[in-house]
Amino acid sequence: MKMSEHTGSVEVKPDTRNHKGFFVQEGPYKLVSIDSSGWALICMDEATCHYVDPDNLQVDADGKISGIG
Repeated sequence: MKMSEHTGSVEVKPDTRNHKGFFVQEGPYKLVSIDSSGWALICMDEATCHYVDPDNLQVDADGKISGIG
């Protein structure tokens, strides 16, 4: 079950790892959702998606992840 279905543009912080422990390529991603276990699903394109810790997402100038609150 998805806790959040908000979407928006985010970037990952340097040295971010996914849920499997692999490094995630830096660059722009689309925030797809944050699930009930606390992982954020982000996608670079339709073929490249990762589950990451939401604390590793870069926020916009207002201090918010685009599309959330």
